[in-house]
Parts: sequence; structure tokens; C-alpha cells
Amino acid sequence: MFDFIKDFSPWVLFSDAGIIFLLLLLGKLCRAKVKAVQSLFIPPSLIAGILALAFGPNGLGWIPLSNNLGTYSAILIAVVFAALPLNSPSFKIKEVAGKVGPMWAFSQFGMLAQWAVMGLLGILLFTPIWGVKEPFGIMLAVGFYGGHGTAAAMGDTFGQMGWPDALSLGMTTATVGVVLGVIGGIIFIKLATKKHQTSYVTDFAELPSELRSGLLPSEKRDSVNTATTSSISIESLTLHLGFVFVAAFCGFLLSRGVKILNPNLDIPVFLSAYLLGLLFKLIYDKTGVSRYMDKPTIGSISGTATDLLVACGVGAINLKVVAANWVPLVVLILAGTALTIFIVFYFARHLYSSDWFEKAIFAWGWWTGTMAIGIALLRIVDPKNESHALDNYALAFLPCAPVEIILILSVPIAYQGGWLLWLCAGYLLLAILIMLLARKLGWWIKKPASRS
Repeated sequence: MFDFIKDFSPWVLFSDAGIIFLLLLLGKLCRAKVKAVQSLFIPPSLIAGILALAFGPNGLGWIPLSNNLGTYSAILIAVVFAALPLNSPSFKIKEVAGKVGPMWAFSQFGMLAQWAVMGLLGILLFTPIWGVKEPFGIMLAVGFYGGHGTAAAMGDTFGQMGWPDALSLGMTTATVGVVLGVIGGIIFIKLATKKHQTSYVTDFAELPSELRSGLLPSEKRDSVNTATTSSISIESLTLHLGFVFVAAFCGFLLSRGVKILNPNLDIPVFLSAYLLGLLFKLIYDKTGVSRYMDKPTIGSISGTATDLLVACGVGAINLKVVAANWVPLVVLILAGTALTIFIVFYFARHLYSSDWFEKAIFAWGWWTGTMAIGIALLRIVDPKNESHALDNYALAFLPCAPVEIILILSVPIAYQGGWLLWLCAGYLLLAILIMLLARKLGWWIKKPASRS
């Protein structure tokens, strides 16, 4: 019935875009009219993603979407992060270092702890009891922190080493992680608002109707943007789209260039897009181009890309995963979930002096599912990015990215060489040293406030 979507073409892209926007409109209708959706504060983009997942090619197959939603998500992440520095005020390196130091410690510790602790549990507990392979525990972090992309990469590598079940395990933990990220995130947000731990939304029962429905009355509507060019030369929106997409495209070229020069080094496109966005921001500030950049317009472009990102990212989830060892897998997921809850919400309160919950809920969504889920949850509690959590996370992730690459590369090598236990112990030691460094530098808050 849908044979026309098999071969990708511009018309397939057009068809995918039309369907996604239609699902976004349906999601918005649900948010405006369905009380249950309003009570959970589910964004229309998340509803659109769930509809795409349930009725698209990964579900019932009733909606003629192509299999390119995952690729669209990767592109849209680059657009979002390319826009972030363009929409930020000028900064100094010393100021940035002071801002993101605690966030770097939080992000780096969380990454290392999830990989190391679950890896050690797999080797010391799961292998002796259930006879599974030594890297079994690490597949939790592969799916939770890494996501479906890392699960595919690691599964293929381990498959070549004689462990074909690794792909199914990684995809299973990644899929369960996404579901936990969404449902758990909504629950945590509702609890936090009741305890007044959020900075930009109050108790659900006290929120005005426009925040629940998302529809603004006429007296509360703001202008979307300010034109900085005459339409007789170029539309202002066209100019701003150029600013954002050129930065994202150059980031893509940088990522591909590094990959060509060194096939073993893979820089995420969103990270290189953010770096190029920073560079262009500095150039625009020096040359005076920034005077013709309207920040609300840049923010609107970034917000649109985020809505599409969430819809495509959730719709691209692969649900056709069969777990080979369901008993140890259930125990693994329960243990990994408990560990992630502890890391996210305990350490966030002790490392962030302000907006700790907003930064924590983004980390929860990212470290259990995908960055798209993290962004979706963040937008519920911080719809205008007033906490600057995304900006700071992008900067803090710069030194974390090489470590993540080393993790992905070193684990299969250590497994093949028979020293995986020592590698996990070393990563756990490194995580502990990072927390000791945070205390030494005064980033650790001994008595965190009860409110955000």
C-alpha cells in the first residue's frame, strides 16, 4: 500500500514532514481538549511521537511514514544546538568555566558511574548467578545512557566477538529506557511541583488554564519576532534560518571531516554544530552582524526544531525487540533504574545551587532514554529555557564527549582481552575522584535547599 516510501526522495521528505506536522496538530488538539493530557502536562510533540510510534512503521504500520525518523532526529538535534549559542548573550571563558564546572562534574560522574557500577554488577553478580556474558551489565548503560544508536554499535561489535544476543539486549534496554524516561519523568515533575521544587512552574492545581491547554488568550499573546531586514531584500525569517542552518551544516561538515581523517574518532554532529555556533557567535559579535540577529526569532526556530525532534525521536523507537534472558534482564533494568534515580536526584541537589530540578529532569530524560526525551521533559518545567540548562549542558558535554567515546571503544577491547573487571573498577575510581574534586573546588553543597 505504501510502496512509494521505500525509495527515499524529496517527495518522501515532504510526505514525512506533512504527516509529522499533522500529528503535531492532533497532539495540540489533545492537549487543548483532553483533561488527562493536561493533568500530565504532556507536550503535543510527545503525543505526536507516540502516535507516530504506535501507528507508524515501527508499530501497526497504518501511517505511511518512512524509516528516516531517526535520521531526522539527528539532524534536528544539530539545528537545536547550533541555535543555542546564537541565542545566548556574549560571555567570557572564565565566566563559562565557573558556570558549567558543577554541571561537568555531575554529567561526567553520572556517565562513568552508570557504566562502571552496572558493569561491575554484571561481572560479579549476573554472570555467576545466571551464566550470562560478562558485559551483560554494561548493556544497561549502553541502552540507557547511550540510546539506540550506541546499542546498535555495541551490539554489532560484540556480535563480531561471538555474542549475537548483545544487539537484542542493548535495543531492549534502550527501548525500556525511553518508556521509563517519559513516564518516570512526568511522575517526578508532578511530585516536584507539589513540593514546590520547580522554579518556573508551580503546583499543577494552581497553574492557569493557558498553561494547561497551551492556548494563550488574546491579552497574553506576545509578538513572535522583530524584523531586522527589509522584506524587499530578504525576509527576516529567511536570514535567521540561514544563521542557524549554516552553523548546523558546518558542524556536520566538521564531524564528517574528523571521521575521514580519523575513522576511529566520531564527534557527535550536535556537539560540532554547537562548537561552530559558538565560533560564528564570536565572529558575528566582532563584525557587528549580531545587531541584525533577533533572539526571539532564533529561539522560535530552535523551539520548532525541538518540537519536530521530539516527535521524530519518539516515533523512531524500535519496539521489535525480543529479550533472550528476560529474568536477569528485568533485574538489570530495575537495578539500573534505581541507580539512575539516585545519581540524578541526589547529586543534582548537592551540585546545583539554583534550578537543580530543571537540570536534573533533563539528565533523567537523557540518561534513561534520549536527548529528545530530556528536552521534552525540560520544556514542561522550563518552557522558555530560563534555567539555561541546555546551554550549560552543551558546554559541560565538551570534555565529556571524548570520555564517552573512550568508553564505547574500550569496553569491547577489555572484554576481548579479559580485563573488563579492572576497566570497570578503574572507571568507578575515576568517578569517585571527580566527586572529590568537586568537593575540593567548593562545588559540593552540604545542605541543599528543599526548594529549587
